[in-house]
Amino acid sequence: MNGAGLLGTIVNTLTVLLGSSLGLLMKKGIPERFADIIFKGLALVTIFIGISGSLVGENTLLAVIAMVLGAFIGEFINIDKHVNGLGKKLENKFDKGNSNSTFAQGFTSACLLFCVGAMTIVGCLQAGLKGDNTVLFTKSTMDFVSSFIFASTMGLGVVFSSIFVLVYQGLLTLLAGVLSPVLTTPVINEMSCVGYIIIIGLGLNMLDLTKLKIMNFVPAIFLPILLCPVYDWVSKILPI
Repeated sequence: MNGAGLLGTIVNTLTVLLGSSLGLLMKKGIPERFADIIFKGLALVTIFIGISGSLVGENTLLAVIAMVLGAFIGEFINIDKHVNGLGKKLENKFDKGNSNSTFAQGFTSACLLFCVGAMTIVGCLQAGLKGDNTVLFTKSTMDFVSSFIFASTMGLGVVFSSIFVLVYQGLLTLLAGVLSPVLTTPVINEMSCVGYIIIIGLGLNMLDLTKLKIMNFVPAIFLPILLCPVYDWVSKILPI
């Protein structure tokens, strides 16, 4: 990887940090009833993003298997408990005394929104292999706007999601050479499909319609890396 490989991730991290910081300043001037209706509007948009993004998937069976196995793995590890525990620790340290704090919810929600999808995967691969940050720069612009809007209603936790963006995208970029042979277009599409299905669940949680342990589904995003080759091999033997 050349020296420009991590530039896109650094820029993306800074745009999330800047956008969410500006949104946090705006939050102080929004009356509670307006903040509530804006938050519900964001939840509906989140569901729309999840539905539209999930349509890139081409194999429903793989999505089902990935979600079932991923949920089992996530529940066994109890990722949701650990991530929310981290969010609560950060909340107690940086947002202590706020009885209406949405720090942990903002942190986990923003981490998912900024790191799920084809733009993240493709952008990190291009940055790591070619030093081409075009996709990540485009994503940075989108994330700037999203982080501003989300922080204006969900608060300080969105600001700290920038750390997750840095670590997650940085690792993907550094591992691009190792991952590129397995991250074919069908695999990326199925990973994105599963990721956006999880985003739908996130939106439903934001509307208080469900109380899904969203982070426990995250392992499902990566299972298509294994499932797609297995499916291709089996389909050559059996008529699927």
